[in-house]
Amino acid sequence: MEFIISNLIKIHPMALVHPERVTDRAAQRQIRELTRGYLDPKEYFVQALALGIAKLTAPYYPNPVIVRMSDFKTNEYAHLIGGMDFEHSEENPMLGFRGASRYYDRRYREGFALECRAIKRVRETIGFTDVIVMVPFCRTVAEADKVIAAMAENGLVRGERGLQVYMMCEIPANVILAEQFATRFDGFSIGSNDLTQLVMGVDRDAEDLAALFDERNEAVKWMISEAIRKAHAAGIKIGICGQAPSNYPDFAAFLVQKGIDSISLNPDSFLKTVSRIAQAERDLDTA
Repeated sequence: MEFIISNLIKIHPMALVHPERVTDRAAQRQIRELTRGYLDPKEYFVQALALGIAKLTAPYYPNPVIVRMSDFKTNEYAHLIGGMDFEHSEENPMLGFRGASRYYDRRYREGFALECRAIKRVRETIGFTDVIVMVPFCRTVAEADKVIAAMAENGLVRGERGLQVYMMCEIPANVILAEQFATRFDGFSIGSNDLTQLVMGVDRDAEDLAALFDERNEAVKWMISEAIRKAHAAGIKIGICGQAPSNYPDFAAFLVQKGIDSISLNPDSFLKTVSRIAQAERDLDTA
């Protein structure tokens, strides 16, 4: 979703909800130009996001397509057109006002409503009912309940019209309390980048500490193993969408051994990694 917003829409969602709050004249002019032809600037966001998601979904219908809701950090939101008027500066945006915490907060809940409207349009108007919604960076079980309630208020009710809701499993608390999160979501997707960052206490963007950021660390692998075990014990699916399997084919084999349901790969790593996955599956069959 972030790629569609930053590359196609370009405007901060709240700047479309409250254009009167945008103080920069250049930003005001850009917003007027981009939303020309729309009686309501909010419709520009909903329509562009819905069509962007639909284009990505179309080749895979009727197979499931997981759409992660927005997970911009405050500094990334601030760089969108009009964003400076709606974001505050944070010392460490990676651990700040991001993901699920934004969706029910008064500072962004109207923007989240637009995201929900776009998803609802993709599923119910365009007809791609295979779309699954995924919630990123959900810190607590109580926060999960608030997000699910906020989605329902905007027409996305888990279980209604077959809607499934997944959660990114990328915070140690998600693994520790996986049994409780599993009663609220239909599936997990391991975000190995953030999980590694939080298990190891290493800012993933810190160049000086790059050598310490390694998903193959035994502590990280233990967390991932536990997440897979607990998800399957709860009867829900679990996949991984972090960088690790693309960077390290042996890590993909480890995931297969642990019984993960799905693995996301970067296009440039697909051929070399999928053969390693196939070998790991053959090894399991002959074990």
